[in-house]
Amino acid sequence: MHKNKILILEGGFNEEHEVSLATAKEIKKSLFNQNIEFKSLLVSPENFEEKISKYSNEYICINALHGPYGEDGQIQKILENLSFKFSHSSSEASRLGFNKELSKKALRGTKVLMLEHEVVESKLINKEKLIEIFLKLGSFVLKPVASGSSFGVKIFKTINDINFFSNDLKKNLSIYKEHKDLLFEKYIQGRELTVAVVEKNKKSVSVEVTEIISNMEFFNYRAKYSPNIATHILPAKIPNEAYETCKTYAKIAHDTINCRGLSRSDFIYYNDKIYFIEINTQPGLTSLSLVPEQLKFKKTSFDQMIKNLIECSL
Repeated sequence: MHKNKILILEGGFNEEHEVSLATAKEIKKSLFNQNIEFKSLLVSPENFEEKISKYSNEYICINALHGPYGEDGQIQKILENLSFKFSHSSSEASRLGFNKELSKKALRGTKVLMLEHEVVESKLINKEKLIEIFLKLGSFVLKPVASGSSFGVKIFKTINDINFFSNDLKKNLSIYKEHKDLLFEKYIQGRELTVAVVEKNKKSVSVEVTEIISNMEFFNYRAKYSPNIATHILPAKIPNEAYETCKTYAKIAHDTINCRGLSRSDFIYYNDKIYFIEINTQPGLTSLSLVPEQLKFKKTSFDQMIKNLIECSL
């Protein structure tokens, strides 16, 4: 294991650049602890292919990127074409997992429950369209189809929320300028749950269920990456049947999308039912992140997790 040459991919220069650097920092600490030599590469979509081509494909890439380009299959495709081994999921699984519409489509034939939703091109959004969606779904959540870390998530509970948003529509929609499609999903005020899935001996295993109680309106970007804004209840205090359903759904999502090494799925628990929200094929591994916390609860150290990620990529 220590003979492997490791290259950490970090940065990405997108809305999750800082999160990627924080994840990479924890991975570097772990490799240092394990006396595993490594190099790191600051990734920019503009010149990544040119930069990575200067490295031998004997390197195993640990993908510490989050968000567009690093998590959506693009960088994975380049690495596959250049015959690099790399951590986390393949280009196809990454593409499916990152796109909330595609991952929901992939899960349609399974027993996993999902909320009613529709996808609309961002350029078609106006006040009339928002009202039309509200009349169809009731209260709804708006988010980009392809993004992570709760970027751009907005909740519309009433027509007044739509009126307020529409008062400065151009400015409020500008956050989505890099996103072609937007997802509108029925809003339910349930409990937020998340489950990590790891691979052991080529088989996926659900770890535990964490309930997230955020001091914000929901578990948004700031709540995820700032201390003392969200409380993690581990294990989640929900009925045993719901707990096991949550773990089952997370494993189904991981396996259906064909994730590798590691994933984390998010759910809403409402009226005794578990609803799948999204899967994350490259969950954050920062000091505040949920996956390391769940593994630690199961007596699996961060170092063991990183070692396992490398082994899953071989």
